[in-house]
Amino acid sequence: MKDLKFEQKSSLSRIEAADQLTAIAAALREGGDAELELGTATLSLRIPDDLRSEVELEVGNGEMELEIEFKWPTAPARTASSQPAAGTETATRRKNAAAKPGRSGTGTSRGSSAKRSA
Repeated sequence: MKDLKFEQKSSLSRIEAADQLTAIAAALREGGDAELELGTATLSLRIPDDLRSEVELEVGNGEMELEIEFKWPTAPARTASSQPAAGTETATRRKNAAAKPGRSGTGTSRGSSAKRSA
């Protein structure tokens, strides 16, 4: 199950589709904390320097479908110097669990992704 899913479907002119791709390209170029306006919705995303990409083209049933997908982890990569000392992470989890009743402190968080079918 996904923590968050954003999906937007609409009919666009070729120019509107190009404008949407341009907005996505600008957000990717900016990186970091980017604001992406898609129609009436605005997505706030943290975009890292390195991404994984997938481009898929399907032809069938009288239609063409082009999917462009970018993936990246929701948490920044940790280096050896940024990892907590042994036992610190467990103590932090226990502290957080005590501070927030009903929460285990072990849940994960995933970022949003927008997937558009042409």
